[in-house]
Amino acid sequence: MSEAPFPTESGALVLDGPVGPLEVAVDLPEGEVAPLPVVAIVCHPLSTEGGSMHNKVVTMCARSLRELGVTVVRFNFRGVGHSAGTFDHGNGEQDDLRAVAAWVRAQRPDAALWLAGFSFGAFVSLRLAGELQPQVMVSIAPPVDRGWDFEGVQPPAQWLVIQGDADEIVDAQAVYRWLEGLSAPHEMVRMPDTSHFFHRKLIDLRGAIQHGVRRWLPGANG
Repeated sequence: MSEAPFPTESGALVLDGPVGPLEVAVDLPEGEVAPLPVVAIVCHPLSTEGGSMHNKVVTMCARSLRELGVTVVRFNFRGVGHSAGTFDHGNGEQDDLRAVAAWVRAQRPDAALWLAGFSFGAFVSLRLAGELQPQVMVSIAPPVDRGWDFEGVQPPAQWLVIQGDADEIVDAQAVYRWLEGLSAPHEMVRMPDTSHFFHRKLIDLRGAIQHGVRRWLPGANG
């Protein structure tokens, strides 16, 4: 695990990942909001389809959380950008997330860990939810019908799921059926007339994320 210090300003850094360097971006809270003791790791969509930490849904998720006072960590899975390695069908990518989470917890031990992910990133983060025990999880368009193994995922009790009704890549109805079959509590947000990449709906996504997680922020009920 890398011993790189947690930055005091937003910016990029490199961690020692399982197969070499991992490219990371840390986004500190927006200027006028009080920083909260929360660090959210946001995972990007499928690497082989051009997914990266710069994806517009990922960056909007990061912005949404930053505006609430949450510190956000984005990173490129292996084989993307300046991260070493090659695509590993979600297995090695889980190791990448483990490494980033271990670094966050070592550097910010007093902060609550949140996990978020979009599409393939939702799959990777959900696979590790039981192990990493995040306080809050945000899953955007989880690809439950795309051949990934969602069996036995253990999301936390504070779990927000956002799905576009007009998703052309992930079958929205499959997502709704999957959620209905789970015993895990969750908050479901269905976004009408919304495609997989939230074209013309990014501001609505921002509102859905902020409304969904606001009550889970430290001190929200105090």
